[in-house]
Amino acid sequence: METLSLSTFVVFLAEIGDKTQLLSLMLALRFRAPWLISLAILLATLLNHAVAAWFGSWVIGWVSPDILQYLIAVSFFAVAAWTLIPDKLDDNDDSMNGYGVFLTTLVLFFVAEIGDKTQVATVLLAAEYSATSMVILGTTLGMLLANIPVVFFGEKLAQRLPLLWIRRGAALLFVVLGAMALVN
Repeated sequence: METLSLSTFVVFLAEIGDKTQLLSLMLALRFRAPWLISLAILLATLLNHAVAAWFGSWVIGWVSPDILQYLIAVSFFAVAAWTLIPDKLDDNDDSMNGYGVFLTTLVLFFVAEIGDKTQVATVLLAAEYSATSMVILGTTLGMLLANIPVVFFGEKLAQRLPLLWIRRGAALLFVVLGAMALVN
């Protein structure tokens, strides 16, 4: 249960103001089909984070525990710094318009998550905790908790969230996780 709740919380915070959250807003404003967009986000995240968690679990079999401990800690510190940098969304999605709301969202969201800080966090969490399925479930839940409200209430939320302080809180959480990785 700890792995599930930690994974959910970490990814939820890391996702606030992230490019995939901005993508969720853009898709919601463009297509006005929140249920289809939400379903596509769920499937894209499950696929992406399952691959990321599998990779994180695989890494622990190839790297010695001492080296892995330092790699995880340094990676969490790097993600903390990365979290402080606001994301911007590229407007290069016009080629997907002919494929429908669901497929457009699925492909764009999956691709946008590749190499994203929430995907990196998923790899790190899976490397740190042995409950891979709980990591996948938690990180997917964190993504949904951060993105689905944006899909349904995006315009109003964008005007009210203190993104700077949320990014700082997320960065602090990654620093704490890095320190915990060093201590454990």
